[in-house]
Amino acid sequence: MTNFAFTKFIPAPNGNTFEQLLKLFLQLLQYTNGEIAETLEWMNQIDQQYRITNNGYGMGDFIEELKNKGYLEENPVTGVFNPGARANKEIRKQALEEIFGKLKRTPQGNHKTTHTGRGDEVSSDTRKYTFGDHSDQIDLTTSIQNAQINHGIDSFILTEEDLEVREKEHKSQTSTVLMIDISHSMILYGEDRITPAKKVAMALAELIKTRYPKDTLDILVFGNDAWPIELKDLAYLQVGPYHTNTYAGLQLAMDLLRKRKNPNKQIFMITDGKPTCLKEGNRYYKNSFGLDRKILNKTLTMAAQCRRMCIPVTTFMIASDPYLQEFVQEFTKTNNGKAFYSSLNGLGDFVFEDYERNRRKKVK
Repeated sequence: MTNFAFTKFIPAPNGNTFEQLLKLFLQLLQYTNGEIAETLEWMNQIDQQYRITNNGYGMGDFIEELKNKGYLEENPVTGVFNPGARANKEIRKQALEEIFGKLKRTPQGNHKTTHTGRGDEVSSDTRKYTFGDHSDQIDLTTSIQNAQINHGIDSFILTEEDLEVREKEHKSQTSTVLMIDISHSMILYGEDRITPAKKVAMALAELIKTRYPKDTLDILVFGNDAWPIELKDLAYLQVGPYHTNTYAGLQLAMDLLRKRKNPNKQIFMITDGKPTCLKEGNRYYKNSFGLDRKILNKTLTMAAQCRRMCIPVTTFMIASDPYLQEFVQEFTKTNNGKAFYSSLNGLGDFVFEDYERNRRKKVK
């Protein structure tokens, strides 16, 4: 090649270095479960080995910029750093890009149903006015044209027969509960299954907040028991020394959905194993060896109850053991839901495809 001069690449002292460090910082923050001090220690070690910073922009500058831009919040009394709201949002955005990067947002960002009538989005279709139609649906341009055609242009007369209304399309609203298995098997045998599960949950949450703002998303985790978690805590979720109480997770999911008034409701369950636990009074009934019929029957009863309430459960099994597939097949048949057996890398695509598909149900 001619007329090209090549020189050694020198990164910009601020912008590029900060963005590069920020991406690394947010990734490490998830692995340290939100521990800022541990995250920064790791970053200093990486910086020493790979020399990400330079004489013009050091790690101290990066920390100061994190504080100034709202990624870090410092406790005025103890001086301890905590993740800021901007850090939590940026982690969700990165998860969305990583898993659903192929998406293009629409201006309104809501799904449509095949129903017409009083809704939110104007359609191209018009029809004759009927008693009970709202005035804001009247198409003035078409109505005036009809008046001129029907009565002439010498004197303006507008009658009810001239009026036309423009159809509006209903936008379906969906209430989703996302169940995440945090039993010990999610990190067993040296395989990290919880981090991809968290990324999917964060991506789904960000998708709903930005593209489907009228939808609702509740997130819960289940181990020996089940409990809801806040969105801000999702990135720092930890696996515990728990068994898998799928029954408790489904029970809580249904309780949450009963409070939602949307006609479309669904449950997503990300798990890697069969149910192994029930709570009976103040004690736990546990059996990790094989498929316990007592635990299975209770879980299937809850799956049937979800079906009666028209709440489909989509199960994402992050494992491929034959006896686990046997459980999922029986569970899915009882609920009349869906099931996917996924590798860790493909989990996000499955969640997105099924979320889109389930939202296209007709509103009754």
